[in-house]
Parts: sequence; structure tokens; C-alpha cells
Amino acid sequence: MFVAVDLDDATRSVIAQEQRRAASRGVKPSSIRLVDPGQVHLTLAFLGEVASPLSETITDAMRQPFTGIEPFRLVLGGLGMFPPRGAPRILWLGLIDGTRSTITLQAAVARRLESLGVTLEDRAFHPHVTIGRWRDSRPSDRRAIENDSSRGTAAEMIVDRVTLFESRLSSQGASHFPLAQAQLSTIP
Repeated sequence: MFVAVDLDDATRSVIAQEQRRAASRGVKPSSIRLVDPGQVHLTLAFLGEVASPLSETITDAMRQPFTGIEPFRLVLGGLGMFPPRGAPRILWLGLIDGTRSTITLQAAVARRLESLGVTLEDRAFHPHVTIGRWRDSRPSDRRAIENDSSRGTAAEMIVDRVTLFESRLSSQGASHFPLAQAQLSTIP
């Protein structure tokens, strides 16, 4: 299970275009696997395997609105890679606008989950959207992406809810299925 900002269709379409551009920048096509745009999301909290009855408790909790957190504008753009040096493993889009609001939302999600007894990763949250993973990378792949001068706005949308997803693995990779949504609400 994981909690994420689900992206709208217009944003997914722009991400697909950005993926094609990134893959054409001198990166060997067989060395990178692009994430299916229909499965792309902005992860706020990764829960891992969750057994019953905790999974039902989490699902119920993630149906409750996040009061006091206003919907906000999210602008994705600018490619980046993890790790920050050497041969890259993850290709991502960063946030141009909405970073502070996304971090605030992530903290609220984490508090809610931790109050239920869920243990989350103990590392700093860096909001991004993973759009590709290298099977076999070279330092030259990093240079090809970093040398691109056309790093403008990729996509923008309004974030007005978060979604609890279940991830199911198959031979084609992971598929994500929504279990619950929690609206953002200005009314405390």
C-alpha cells in the first residue's frame, strides 16, 4: 500500500511527452524502462505490505478529509536523477511550484498513518514523480539528461485529494489500484 497524489489525464499526457523527450536524449533505449504514464503518481507515504485488520483501518482513515489543508496548484517540471552522482538509477520530474504545500500534505498524511501504528520510512521527503528506471545505466546517461537545456514546465494541476493505493505485482510490473480518497478541505 502507499498514499499518493494521483495525477490527472492532462498531466499524464504531458508526462508521456516528457518521457519520450528524455528517452531521445542519447540514453540507450534498452537501458531505461519508462513508467507507464497511467501508473505515474507522486508518492507521499509508502506503507509496504499491510495485513488485515490494519489495512481496513488505514482504508477507513484515508476516506476522512484532511481539514485545514487547502487544495493547491502543483507544477511539475525539470528532470532529475537518483542517485545525485554517478550512474543514474531513477529518472524523475521535480516540482516547480507547490513544493511547500506538498511537504505540508505529506506531513499530515504521515501523522495520520503514524497515529494508526504505521511505521514509515525514516528519511527526508523529496517530492518528485518517477518517470523511468534504468536497467543498466552509465555516467553518460546522466550527462545526456543534464545537458538538455529545455527544462521548462512539464505539467500543472490542482491537488484536491490524496489516494490510498494497493500495488499488485505481475510479470508486466506493478499495477496500482485506488482503495480510498481523502479530500483536502479548507474547513477545519
